[in-house]
Amino acid sequence: MRADPPIASPMEQFDVIVLGAGAAGLMCAARAGKRSLRVAVLEKAEKPGKKILISGGGRCNFTNIHAGPENYLSSNPHFAKSALARYTPQDFIDLVDTHDIAWHEKTLGQLFCDGSAKQIVQMLLDECPESVNVICDADVEAVAREDGAFAVSASGKRFSAPNLVIATGGPSIPKMGATGIAYDLARQFGLKVVEPRPALVPLTLGGEDVLFRELSGVSAPVRARAGKATFEEAALFTHKGLSGPAILQVSSYWKHGEEIGITFTPEAGGDWLIEEKKKNQRRTLADILSDSLPNRLAEALAERISPEVGIAGTLGDNTDKSLRKVEQRLSDWRFSPNGTEGFAKAEVTIGGISTAELSSQTMEAKRVRGLYAIGEAVDVTGWLGGYNFQWAWASGVACGDALANSNDL
Repeated sequence: MRADPPIASPMEQFDVIVLGAGAAGLMCAARAGKRSLRVAVLEKAEKPGKKILISGGGRCNFTNIHAGPENYLSSNPHFAKSALARYTPQDFIDLVDTHDIAWHEKTLGQLFCDGSAKQIVQMLLDECPESVNVICDADVEAVAREDGAFAVSASGKRFSAPNLVIATGGPSIPKMGATGIAYDLARQFGLKVVEPRPALVPLTLGGEDVLFRELSGVSAPVRARAGKATFEEAALFTHKGLSGPAILQVSSYWKHGEEIGITFTPEAGGDWLIEEKKKNQRRTLADILSDSLPNRLAEALAERISPEVGIAGTLGDNTDKSLRKVEQRLSDWRFSPNGTEGFAKAEVTIGGISTAELSSQTMEAKRVRGLYAIGEAVDVTGWLGGYNFQWAWASGVACGDALANSNDL
């Protein structure tokens, strides 16, 4: 007996289709839905907001009170200004407060939930009115433009809308289901893509720097530099190289073949070793360094510096000139990373859909009416510490409001 041919599923009609139920996608859907637009949010995963749920150790570093355009990397550093100015960290804090979500500032303006990141996801879902349909397990198979509308096939279902929002993020953390579909769609519709690369990612070491792998698990406050960027936070030695907040920050500015500089004595002033020598000539360099650094690191640095500079014994056994050379070495220790740990360990992606293709006011593609891109899918990347979430909220709001306004015309 021959089976009948499958019957094509009916096309469900909406005003907006949002691809991705992450931070930017849900924020956009909520704003558009509140203006009575019918919105379908298609999410590949089995539940919305998976990247939100793992962020900040499960407590979601949902914004940073210092977020401004200077905290973002983009081929066009001015692009993010409009959206960030129109939806500020305080605006999101007010939203969080409205939902009675307790929060605290950790360090450097980073805000976290007192409880769980689940509260942020639930807040975003609660912000979505009945006109918003969040559909999970919807793996996009094809997108086409037909008669002025976008037709999307996802997991055997078909959707149609005059507006399509790409909010699928970048390829960072593939174990969470991240892919480069945003770039595929952009190219499909003729939009340029800035070559993506891992950002906020640990750096790997080779050559002589491999010696530092013996310090795996040791962390210390440092000042790290890559190019013109400098960050003063903790660095962590790993079995592959360097990580920790300071390293993740400079990784976004580091380019293959370049060195990074580490200051292991960020709080020290000039001639600090000579001053220590005056206090107690019988102390060794390792002793002095262990005052502010973990013992294992202090000993390793002293062991490597001593033959390079030509010092030995106690501070009193060495000339002031030699001690100044030690100070210089500790203030500008150079590492030559041979790579990064890739998208698997990257928190975000640098690059993405070119901002030259989009309106900074609305996030709409200049050459494809009704096509929008927001969040990490776009070539705007923030620092570590809540900045990328703030871009997600701001770009989502800019897009959602623009969709609602265009519908009012």
